[in-house]
Amino acid sequence: MDHNLTLPAMVPGAPHRVLLRYALANPLIAIAATLLFFIVVAALMAPLLAPHDPYVVDPLLRLKKASETNLLGTDAYGRDLLSRVIYGARISLAIGAGAALLSVALGLVMGLLAGYLRAVDAVLMRIVDGLMAIPNVLLAISIVALVGANLWTVLIAITIPEVPRVVRLVRAVVLAAREEPYVEAARTLGTPTWRILWRHLMPNTIAPLIVQGSYVCASAILTESILSFLGAGINPATPTWGNIMADGRSFFRLMPELIFWPGLCVSVTILSINLIGDAVRDLLDPRLVARGGMGR
Repeated sequence: MDHNLTLPAMVPGAPHRVLLRYALANPLIAIAATLLFFIVVAALMAPLLAPHDPYVVDPLLRLKKASETNLLGTDAYGRDLLSRVIYGARISLAIGAGAALLSVALGLVMGLLAGYLRAVDAVLMRIVDGLMAIPNVLLAISIVALVGANLWTVLIAITIPEVPRVVRLVRAVVLAAREEPYVEAARTLGTPTWRILWRHLMPNTIAPLIVQGSYVCASAILTESILSFLGAGINPATPTWGNIMADGRSFFRLMPELIFWPGLCVSVTILSINLIGDAVRDLLDPRLVARGGMGR
C-alpha cells in the first residue's frame, strides 16, 4: 500500500530525533500516531475517563439525545454511550493486539520451518492453502459456533485465519534468503539448523512482519466488530465497538449516533494502525533509508 510518504534523509542520530524528523516530514503519520495514542490512553484509563458505569441500565434515560449529563446520549437500555465507547476501546484494542502478536509468533515459526525445510513445506503449505481458501469472517464464525463465544475463543477464532498469511509472507522471505552466500557459508560450516534460522534468516523477516502485524491488528479489530455486530462475538452486554453498533442498528433512523460514534472509532483506529505500520516499515527498510526516501 503506497500512501506517497516522504522519508527524510536519514543521518546518524538518536532514534527519537529520527522519528521526530519523519513525523515533521509526514504530517499525516503524525496525526495518525496522535489519534492512536489518545485512543490507547482512553482505553487504558477508561475507569477514570468514563463519566458513568457502562453497564448500568436506566429505563428512564433510554434513547436520550446528547446532554450535559450524557455527552453522546444514551442507548436503548439507558446506558451512557460515551462510557461504553471508551470501555469498548479496551476490548477491541486488546483483541487486535493479541491477534497480531499470536499470529506473528505462530506464523514466524511455521514460516521459517516451511521456507527452510522442504519436507515441512510440502505438508504445512497444503494446510495453509486450505485455510486461506475460507473467508476470515466465515472461519471465525464457525470456530465461535463450535467452541462458544467468550473473549479467548473470539481471540483464537480471529487469530487462526490470520496465521496462514503470516506463514506465506515469512516463507517467501526465507525462500529468497536461504540461497544467499552467507546462508550457504553457514550451512557449509556445519552451523545447526536452529542457529541458521534464528541468526541468519529470521532478521530478514522483521521489517515485513512489522507491517504485516499492523495489518493483522487492524483486520482483527474489524473482524471482532463484524462478529459482534452479527451476534457471534463477545457477550452482547460487554461494551465493544461491534456490540454498541449492534445494539443501535434497530434505532438507526431515530439515533444514528448510536452507530456513528463506535463506527468512527473503528475507522480511525484501523486507518491509524495501517498508516503507522507503513511508516515503521519505511523507517526499517535499508533500501529506502539509503535513498533518503527518493524514488517512491
